Amino acid sequence: MEEMVEQVELLLEKQDDTQLQEYLNNLNISDVEELIGELPEHGPKFIEILSLNRAINVFRILEFPVQERIIKKLSGQKVEDLINELPPDDRTALFSELHGDAVQKLIQKLSPENRKEALVLLGYEEESVGRLMTPDYIAVKRTWDVSRVLSHIRRYGKNSETIDVIYVIDEHGVLLDDIRIREILLVKPETKVSELMDGRLISLSASDPQEEAINVFRMNNRTALPVVDNNDVLLGIVTVDDILWIANEEYTEDIQKIGGTEALDEPYLDINLFKLVKKRVGWLIILFLGEMLTATAMGYFGDEISKVVVLAYFIPLIISSGGNSGSQASTLIIQAMALGEVTVADWWRVMRREILSGLMLGICLGLIGFLRIAAWSMFSNIYGPHWMLVGLTVGASLIGIVLWGSLSGSMLPLLLKKLGADPATSSAPFVATLVDVTGLIIYFTIAVIFMRGILL
Repeated sequence: MEEMVEQVELLLEKQDDTQLQEYLNNLNISDVEELIGELPEHGPKFIEILSLNRAINVFRILEFPVQERIIKKLSGQKVEDLINELPPDDRTALFSELHGDAVQKLIQKLSPENRKEALVLLGYEEESVGRLMTPDYIAVKRTWDVSRVLSHIRRYGKNSETIDVIYVIDEHGVLLDDIRIREILLVKPETKVSELMDGRLISLSASDPQEEAINVFRMNNRTALPVVDNNDVLLGIVTVDDILWIANEEYTEDIQKIGGTEALDEPYLDINLFKLVKKRVGWLIILFLGEMLTATAMGYFGDEISKVVVLAYFIPLIISSGGNSGSQASTLIIQAMALGEVTVADWWRVMRREILSGLMLGICLGLIGFLRIAAWSMFSNIYGPHWMLVGLTVGASLIGIVLWGSLSGSMLPLLLKKLGADPATSSAPFVATLVDVTGLIIYFTIAVIFMRGILL
């Protein structure tokens, strides 16, 4: 990459656009995309001088903020050519991110046919499969023979998003089946399409959420899936490259939410500083107010702390252990839900597993905590003559708190999903804050039970 950057900088210095165009046209599109990342101020120039086909292929793999920055600086003719030749799904994705006035100006540059197509696709809900689909596909009738199918592919295949799969429809456009191209190529020309149909059809609904489409692709070995309406009429197809793009965005968004912040709409280094602070400050305030309840809980047990000061030594240990177990559980469940491994209907199975695992984890930590207190007490009097009681209190508290943390962390994402919220908002910091407060209550309640009449 360093060598490419140096070569391009040299050509830019010479202002030799002909050689620069030739050089860029001979690179892989991924290399051009990296060059735009390395030399962002020259990105519009690279797209401008590339051949139209290569400019489209590079432009469609760029992040949206880069696309927006480039399209503002391109010549009017290049913008018109670019958006008219962009695949419909990529064009819809671009329009979905732009502001309304910018979309309106770009739509006016589209040909009448493309404009109609763009408005139809933009009519679907933002997070629906309809926004991802492209109407460029190959459809045939069940009565056709393979010879006619191949002629049809030769005539219209160039404009199709993919010809890996051919779709069979009836006279009303209702989807009947899909057939892989290899099955068509390996039979005699006179074979009827109906003879190749097996009825094992997998399709998506235009109104399905995009997350569901990700799961369907994950469970089936397909490069593309058909999209139908409520009457099973074929509307378009969704290809795996679009699904991978959306899956990456969903994954990034979930990771950011799990970390206790709102999802960033732009790359970290591109986002405005004040916007970045705004995305983070809301959750920090909520978590801060939540942590203030910790002081309230400690104030409630102030008498117990003043009588047995040694209890205060273990407060950080107690609250961090509960928060850690809760964060572990919430992260595991959110990830499992994202992969379709766990649904709301599995709540009892999840709870049962977390009760058992929480108990085992709590016993492990409780035992270590007790042994640590016992070991220190052998060489010093730091925990006093009743160190055994202190050790039992800490050990039993750890069992209860780790169990509670595991249950809270696993059940909260499922509860949010049931209520129609995003499970990822039950982030690790949120669960940790919840368990911190309740963990203190568990700790001091157990201390009162164990130490009443002796130290309290």
